[in-house]
Amino acid sequence: MPKADSVKPLVIPAISTRLLLTAAGVVILLLALAYLVAFDQGALSRSGMYMHELMHDGRHLLGVPCH
Repeated sequence: MPKADSVKPLVIPAISTRLLLTAAGVVILLLALAYLVAFDQGALSRSGMYMHELMHDGRHLLGVPCH
């Protein structure tokens, strides 16, 4: 068992602000994409039937019930 005076304190590495903001941005974009595919049902994706059908097929691919 090590002596109490030989135990080193835990050092937490610093995370750069750029990396943190990039990671947060990626998470936000992925959540927005998941919303559009899984729950939108055409409310926001009003860019024509192609986008609606793409999102509809994505729901089927992911196993999300849509109808």
